[in-house]
Amino acid sequence: MQKQVEYQEAIKTKYPEQVVIAIAKDRNGKANPITLGWTMIVSGTPPMMAIAVAKTHYSIEAITHSRTFTIAFPSSEMADAALFFGSKSGRDTDKFAEFDCKTEPAKAIDSVLLADAVANFECTLESQVPAGDHIIFVGEVVSAHINTESKKRLYTVGPGHKLGSAS
Repeated sequence: MQKQVEYQEAIKTKYPEQVVIAIAKDRNGKANPITLGWTMIVSGTPPMMAIAVAKTHYSIEAITHSRTFTIAFPSSEMADAALFFGSKSGRDTDKFAEFDCKTEPAKAIDSVLLADAVANFECTLESQVPAGDHIIFVGEVVSAHINTESKKRLYTVGPGHKLGSAS
Protein backbone atom coordinates (compact mmCIF):
# COMPACT_ATOMS: atom_id res chain seq x y z
CA MET A 1 0.00 0.00 0.00
CA GLN A 2 1.28 3.50 -0.85
CA LYS A 3 0.93 6.69 1.20
CA GLN A 4 1.04 10.06 -0.55
CA VAL A 5 3.84 12.30 0.75
CA GLU A 6 5.72 15.39 -0.40
CA TYR A 7 8.36 14.90 -3.10
CA GLN A 8 11.18 15.87 -0.71
CA GLU A 9 10.24 13.00 1.63
CA ALA A 10 9.79 10.36 -1.07
CA ILE A 11 13.03 11.18 -2.93
CA LYS A 12 15.07 10.28 0.17
CA THR A 13 14.38 6.63 -0.69
CA LYS A 14 16.57 6.78 -3.83
CA TYR A 15 19.78 5.52 -2.20
CA PRO A 16 22.04 3.95 -3.24
CA GLU A 17 22.34 6.27 -6.23
CA GLN A 18 24.94 5.87 -8.93
CA VAL A 19 27.80 8.33 -9.25
CA VAL A 20 29.66 9.20 -12.44
CA ILE A 21 32.44 11.61 -13.22
CA ALA A 22 32.03 13.35 -16.58
CA ILE A 23 35.05 14.98 -18.22
CA ALA A 24 35.15 17.48 -21.08
CA LYS A 25 37.91 19.78 -22.27
CA ASP A 26 37.21 23.50 -22.17
CA ARG A 27 38.14 26.03 -24.87
CA ASN A 28 41.67 26.26 -23.36
CA GLY A 29 42.18 22.48 -23.66
CA LYS A 30 41.91 21.93 -19.89
CA ALA A 31 40.18 18.66 -18.96
CA ASN A 32 37.39 19.48 -16.51
CA PRO A 33 35.91 16.64 -14.40
CA ILE A 34 32.53 16.97 -12.66
CA THR A 35 30.83 14.51 -10.35
CA LEU A 36 27.20 13.77 -11.24
CA GLY A 37 24.45 11.58 -9.87
CA TRP A 38 22.03 11.82 -12.76
CA THR A 39 23.01 9.56 -15.64
CA MET A 40 21.41 6.79 -17.65
CA ILE A 41 21.72 4.54 -20.66
CA VAL A 42 19.36 5.89 -23.31
CA SER A 43 19.99 3.53 -26.25
CA GLY A 44 21.47 0.11 -26.86
CA THR A 45 21.87 0.46 -30.63
CA PRO A 46 23.73 2.67 -31.11
CA PRO A 47 25.01 2.73 -27.54
CA MET A 48 24.11 6.08 -26.00
CA MET A 49 24.33 7.51 -22.48
CA ALA A 50 22.99 10.72 -20.95
CA ILE A 51 24.08 12.97 -18.12
CA ALA A 52 22.24 15.86 -16.46
CA VAL A 53 24.33 18.92 -15.57
CA ALA A 54 23.06 21.92 -13.61
CA LYS A 55 22.78 25.00 -15.83
CA THR A 56 25.08 26.97 -13.52
CA HIS A 57 28.04 24.57 -13.84
CA TYR A 58 31.12 25.37 -15.90
CA SER A 59 30.95 21.89 -17.44
CA ILE A 60 28.07 23.11 -19.64
CA GLU A 61 30.54 25.39 -21.44
CA ALA A 62 33.18 22.66 -21.71
CA ILE A 63 30.79 20.04 -23.13
CA THR A 64 29.18 22.53 -25.51
CA HIS A 65 32.61 23.65 -26.73
CA SER A 66 34.27 20.23 -27.10
CA ARG A 67 31.15 18.36 -28.32
CA THR A 68 32.62 15.27 -26.60
CA PHE A 69 32.80 13.96 -23.05
CA THR A 70 33.93 10.97 -21.05
CA ILE A 71 31.64 9.27 -18.54
CA ALA A 72 33.62 7.40 -15.89
CA PHE A 73 32.16 4.98 -13.35
CA PRO A 74 34.46 5.73 -10.39
CA SER A 75 35.67 2.96 -8.13
CA SER A 76 34.90 3.00 -4.42
CA GLU A 77 38.51 4.03 -3.73
CA MET A 78 37.87 7.27 -5.68
CA ALA A 79 35.46 8.78 -3.12
CA ASP A 80 37.80 11.68 -2.26
CA ALA A 81 38.28 12.52 -5.94
CA ALA A 82 34.52 12.39 -6.55
CA LEU A 83 33.88 14.77 -3.64
CA PHE A 84 36.62 17.14 -4.82
CA PHE A 85 35.49 17.16 -8.46
CA GLY A 86 31.91 17.77 -7.35
CA SER A 87 32.70 20.63 -4.98
CA LYS A 88 35.07 22.81 -7.05
CA SER A 89 34.36 24.80 -10.20
CA GLY A 90 36.47 24.41 -13.32
CA ARG A 91 35.98 28.14 -13.96
CA ASP A 92 38.64 28.96 -11.39
CA THR A 93 40.25 25.60 -10.57
CA ASP A 94 42.32 23.17 -12.62
CA LYS A 95 40.90 20.15 -10.81
CA PHE A 96 43.41 17.63 -12.16
CA ALA A 97 46.32 19.93 -11.20
CA GLU A 98 44.98 20.33 -7.64
CA PHE A 99 43.90 16.73 -7.00
CA ASP A 100 46.16 13.79 -7.83
CA CYS A 101 44.01 11.51 -9.97
CA LYS A 102 45.59 9.21 -12.53
CA THR A 103 44.38 9.74 -16.09
CA GLU A 104 45.06 8.15 -19.46
CA PRO A 105 44.45 9.65 -22.90
CA ALA A 106 41.11 8.78 -24.47
CA LYS A 107 41.38 6.71 -27.64
CA ALA A 108 38.61 8.09 -29.90
CA ILE A 109 37.89 11.62 -28.61
CA ASP A 110 39.88 14.57 -27.26
CA SER A 111 39.43 13.79 -23.55
CA VAL A 112 40.92 11.67 -20.79
CA LEU A 113 40.00 8.45 -19.00
CA LEU A 114 40.19 7.96 -15.23
CA ALA A 115 42.74 5.18 -14.75
CA ASP A 116 41.30 3.91 -11.44
CA ALA A 117 37.67 3.95 -12.58
CA VAL A 118 35.67 0.75 -12.98
CA ALA A 119 34.82 1.77 -16.56
CA ASN A 120 35.10 4.75 -18.94
CA PHE A 121 32.88 5.62 -21.89
CA GLU A 122 34.01 8.05 -24.59
CA CYS A 123 31.01 9.93 -25.99
CA THR A 124 30.34 12.29 -28.86
CA LEU A 125 27.60 14.82 -28.17
CA GLU A 126 24.44 13.92 -30.08
CA SER A 127 21.89 16.24 -28.47
CA GLN A 128 21.14 18.41 -25.48
CA VAL A 129 17.78 19.10 -23.90
CA PRO A 130 16.88 21.70 -21.27
CA ALA A 131 15.24 20.06 -18.25
CA GLY A 132 14.30 22.58 -15.57
CA ASP A 133 17.47 23.69 -13.81
CA HIS A 134 19.61 21.13 -15.70
CA ILE A 135 20.65 20.34 -19.27
CA ILE A 136 20.58 16.71 -20.36
CA PHE A 137 23.47 15.83 -22.66
CA VAL A 138 23.06 12.70 -24.78
CA GLY A 139 26.23 11.16 -26.14
CA GLU A 140 26.91 8.27 -28.45
CA VAL A 141 29.46 5.90 -26.94
CA VAL A 142 32.29 5.62 -29.47
CA SER A 143 34.76 3.76 -27.25
CA ALA A 144 34.41 1.87 -23.95
CA HIS A 145 37.03 0.72 -21.43
CA ILE A 146 37.07 -1.43 -18.28
CA ASN A 147 39.67 -1.61 -15.55
CA THR A 148 42.07 -4.55 -15.73
CA GLU A 149 41.73 -4.94 -11.94
CA SER A 150 38.52 -5.94 -10.15
CA LYS A 151 37.12 -2.83 -8.44
CA LYS A 152 33.85 -1.97 -6.69
CA ARG A 153 31.80 0.89 -8.08
CA LEU A 154 31.23 4.09 -6.07
CA TYR A 155 27.68 5.12 -5.13
CA THR A 156 26.01 7.78 -3.05
CA VAL A 157 24.73 5.62 -0.21
CA GLY A 158 22.97 8.28 1.87
CA PRO A 159 22.12 11.95 2.16
CA GLY A 160 24.85 14.54 2.64
CA HIS A 161 27.11 13.13 -0.09
CA LYS A 162 27.80 9.93 1.86
CA LEU A 163 29.77 7.78 -0.58
CA GLY A 164 30.69 4.10 -0.61
CA SER A 165 30.19 0.83 -2.45
CA ALA A 166 26.67 -0.55 -2.72
CA SER A 167 27.61 -3.96 -1.33
